[in-house]
Amino acid sequence: MKPVERYTCEDAFRRLDDYVDRTLSDSERARVEEHLEQCEACAREYTFENTFVREVRGKLRRIMAPRDLLERISQKLSGGG
Repeated sequence: MKPVERYTCEDAFRRLDDYVDRTLSDSERARVEEHLEQCEACAREYTFENTFVREVRGKLRRIMAPRDLLERISQKLSGGG
């Protein structure tokens, strides 16, 4: 059985958006998590991106805009088409 390759910083960084959006496969998610547990720099970047997306989602709930616009933006932020 071939051992699973660990992700490099570049590998993990390229997948952070999808990781935040929870759209990775189980194996990719596990590899990103493993990398984040061992790499402080990538963990900081993940924390920043995750916080940023969470804050934008929170602000969307408080602004006055057409409902369909808010729904489309929220859907995009959730990883939906």
